[in-house]
Amino acid sequence: MTVSRASVPVRRTGGHILVDQLAAQGVEHVFCVPGESYLAVLDGLYDQTINVTVCRQEGGAAMMAEAWGKLHGTPGICMVTRGPGASNAMAGVHIAHQDSTPMILFVGQIARNMRDRDAFQEMDYRAVFGSQTKWTTEIDQVERIPEIVSRAFHVATSGRPGPVVIALPEDMLTEATAVADAPRFTAIDTTPAPQQISQLMSQLSAAQRPIAILGGSRWDAQSIQQFADFAEQNHLPVAVQFRRQMLFPASHPCFVGDVGLGCNPQLLDYIRDADLVLLVGGRMSETPSQGYTLFPVPGPSTSQTLVHIHPDAGELNRVYRSQLAINTSPVSFAAALSEQTNGTASDTRQELVTQLHEHFLAWSDPAKVTIQGDLQMGPIMQALRDTLPANTIMCNGAGNFATWLHRFYHFTEYGTQLAPTSGSMGYGLPAAVAAKRIHPNRPVVCFAGDGCFLMHGQEFATAVQYDLPIIVILIDNGMYGTIRMHQEMHYPGRPSATALHNPDFAAYATAFGGHGETVRTTDEFMPAMQRALDSKRPAILHCHLDPQAITPSATLDTLRERALNQQSDGRNNA
Repeated sequence: MTVSRASVPVRRTGGHILVDQLAAQGVEHVFCVPGESYLAVLDGLYDQTINVTVCRQEGGAAMMAEAWGKLHGTPGICMVTRGPGASNAMAGVHIAHQDSTPMILFVGQIARNMRDRDAFQEMDYRAVFGSQTKWTTEIDQVERIPEIVSRAFHVATSGRPGPVVIALPEDMLTEATAVADAPRFTAIDTTPAPQQISQLMSQLSAAQRPIAILGGSRWDAQSIQQFADFAEQNHLPVAVQFRRQMLFPASHPCFVGDVGLGCNPQLLDYIRDADLVLLVGGRMSETPSQGYTLFPVPGPSTSQTLVHIHPDAGELNRVYRSQLAINTSPVSFAAALSEQTNGTASDTRQELVTQLHEHFLAWSDPAKVTIQGDLQMGPIMQALRDTLPANTIMCNGAGNFATWLHRFYHFTEYGTQLAPTSGSMGYGLPAAVAAKRIHPNRPVVCFAGDGCFLMHGQEFATAVQYDLPIIVILIDNGMYGTIRMHQEMHYPGRPSATALHNPDFAAYATAFGGHGETVRTTDEFMPAMQRALDSKRPAILHCHLDPQAITPSATLDTLRERALNQQSDGRNNA
């Protein structure tokens, strides 16, 4: 008979105890940049079956761990060294915080007897990370490692998920003790009260212009299918929040689009006039709320009923006052809806849903968009929609280039989108590396701008090291395009600090041992894409986009002229 360590504790060092706790919690993968401050943990990983991805910069490692949390709903694990390593990792922690993603960052720390002397790379991690995490702590006693790690998993996954940071004094990690492993965590959840569901169904039955807006985390494939079935049964239009397109299939007849940056004006008009707004899972933060203008704050208007479902009671009525607030996760809420057999559908609502879905299809039709230059993104997006499998994982960072992906690519499956709602540049490539490590048999495509890519371009070396054949579609317009766009809108004709001189990114790919292609025209794209796929290596398609093609509907010149005219009108009216 096998005797577990949990029942008969054995003497282990802190580093080994820590790693054993990760295994006990079901951890399959760790993303790290090694450091001497946590050598004892690295030694513990030597004896475990946990996969380790060694990254080139701590920000990339933290973003990979965040990507794991997005895809799995369990904490992504990142390990970095103290001081500069922890500082680099902050970018990934901020993403996990704003995106409500479960993640645990372990940081090496100075020895306990050196505290408060400004020792080599010393930092007060509670002060540094405190505002960006659900919990930041430091383990001072080796025997408390199982307790604190167990608590970290519960904190990271319960309520509104988010990041936890745990500092590890290096002398604590080398101490030895006999302690039992903690039992495996289970995320805390609540079930909607029957009267809450009954009230919602009554409100939905009375609504003539309802809308559901899905967001946040704590979804899975089953809950999305349950909600889709409910929406179809009740003729309920469904939108998704910014960079949450994978929460509802674009092919579903009830899907009406996304509420984020550059969204369909017809959809915004409908939401403003909706008589019932059902927010499920998300916070309706600045971007989806259009700068907190889509609904009155604290809202809503007298003609609008707001129902908010969120797993964290602290988020309910935090900004918007709802007539019905349900403290539960999207998974539990969708399960409760699946038990409602009496629909509230009407012929009028069915016609409304059909019309809104047609508006979405027209808005997201790449054939209707022509931009300046030899490289036309519309046909490229159509080709990707037509050829990529539905389970392809699409990754991106931040920049105007992402508009092409969010508006024109149709997500139809859960677990196919990795994108930062926090707007963090550099996220796409680390996310793609993590996705391919997690799902080696699924296609993974990274959309990146020239500025975005070089924020964490060194992680292309990680893709090569682990033989991960990701495809990077790198859109190069020679500038920080989003900032230049805003400059022309607010300070027309006065560009400053936004021009970029870029390398040959195809040569960059081959220098690392990957596959590189240069694409200057529309016709060159798909043959290059096919060669990249056939290479079975990490690949970069260096796509040269005309700098004037700043958005699908405007050039830099038109934005500048519009702003100058507005300034002139303002002076004339003064």
